[in-house]
Amino acid sequence: MPSRRSFLRSFLRPFPAAVVLAALAGGPLATGAVQAQETPTVFAAASLTNAFQDIGRLYKEKTGNDVAFSFAASSALARQLEAGAPAAIFASADAKWMDYTEAKDLTLKATRVTPIGNSLVLIMPADTAKAVTLDPNFDWLAFLGADGRIATGLTDSVPAGIYAKAALTSLGAWEKVRPRIVGAESARAALALVERGEAFAGIVYSTDAAIAKNVTVVATFPAGSHPSVEYPFEIVKGQDNTATRAFFNFLTGPEAKAVYAKYGFVVK
Repeated sequence: MPSRRSFLRSFLRPFPAAVVLAALAGGPLATGAVQAQETPTVFAAASLTNAFQDIGRLYKEKTGNDVAFSFAASSALARQLEAGAPAAIFASADAKWMDYTEAKDLTLKATRVTPIGNSLVLIMPADTAKAVTLDPNFDWLAFLGADGRIATGLTDSVPAGIYAKAALTSLGAWEKVRPRIVGAESARAALALVERGEAFAGIVYSTDAAIAKNVTVVATFPAGSHPSVEYPFEIVKGQDNTATRAFFNFLTGPEAKAVYAKYGFVVK
């Protein structure tokens, strides 16, 4: 028969060192030391990229804890959650996709907060920019010329594109402009098309335009022409633990709000 020492070695070998130490010490397997290693992953709308990265750095400086981010269109992130992608927090660029994850029982409605908003703007490459007034009398076809295109998010799924379609419809221009729309996978992707001069104009968020190079805001869409641009945040189901809750609260605290304001978000 094997000795007691060799039996213990063979029994303990498959387990992680932290678990083994906890067991030998007579404590619970899920120790605080193991939990402290958890790093929350935040799924966030692409337009939050710069602000959230800054907030993540501030959080690291303040607490010593890391946070991981995945940025994309809210629609893509919601579908990734539905497919089982691991995340702790979802920050959407509109209410629709947060409602979607709630309906699918993917996020916790009780944790929902909407701390910031944004505005929708028309942009052009800086070297061709010309100020315009957006109202029902604006001649979009004359503005675009023979072959000008407008870049925005995909109008059936990406929040920026959904807002853009609503605004153009409200102004009586959607049917005229629809053939000229270039749908991109996110607001940031649409912005890039205008930055590179591959689109005559773009409809994006004001915060994205503010950090872009070689782009000028030529008009802001009237607030009443589209649903309010809002950013709801929720904790993902099954992830409401100490690490997640700490960063979730930080996202709506005074230091985070200062970052949002710096980037031009409307802080509520």
